[in-house]
Amino acid sequence: MQPITINWSDLEIAFERNSPEQESFLDLENGDLLSIAEGEPDAAARRARVAHSPDRYLRIDPASSREQYRWMERFVGAVADLALRERLLVAIDGKGAFRRFKDVLLAFPAERERWFAYRSELLHLHIQTWLEHLQVEVANPPPWGRVVARPETPDIQHVATSNESPGEILRRQARELIDEIPAAEMPTAIVFLEFLRERGAASLLGNGSSTPAPTGKTSEELPRQDDPDDLKNGGAVAS
Repeated sequence: MQPITINWSDLEIAFERNSPEQESFLDLENGDLLSIAEGEPDAAARRARVAHSPDRYLRIDPASSREQYRWMERFVGAVADLALRERLLVAIDGKGAFRRFKDVLLAFPAERERWFAYRSELLHLHIQTWLEHLQVEVANPPPWGRVVARPETPDIQHVATSNESPGEILRRQARELIDEIPAAEMPTAIVFLEFLRERGAASLLGNGSSTPAPTGKTSEELPRQDDPDDLKNGGAVAS
């Protein structure tokens, strides 16, 4: 196989895109990327091209959502700030983990930039390993250079600040906040908690708009409903 010139930016996008409705193939003759999106007018013709020359087109294997979630876990395990690490542990538990993870990091720009750099490094390592495994020779080296795998960080359960589950951590944090509320404000807090219980989280997170507190006072904007999971820009499978 002759070395090929690769558009590394296009290849990177193809590897981070994890959608069942779109496939990408590397053209082993010229290094171009061929993408096939379901529903597009030329999708059938592009599939026919791939089927007609199976030795020419190499299907891209994007980093799976599970793998990108593992990247996020490893990052959280290496966070030095114990309070932030605990918040991130809670954020990545359950559906919507990638969006909540990104939302937490919005308030910590330095850690957010560190996450972008860390994720890019792991994605580049994934691409590098894939090319080497399939023995694809390239004529132009990637702009990020050769990536050296870092030692694994401890498993996330080994770096947690306690043996509490994410739900238990949230309840403990709520009790600690209640202990700090002046007695005169407790009736208002109780009314609000009852309001939350009756309405349920789903109705409160429905549209991303501000919701008035039940006391008639204007509350701070309540959290938005999680967008579809993505790791792009710090968010998934994984940003």
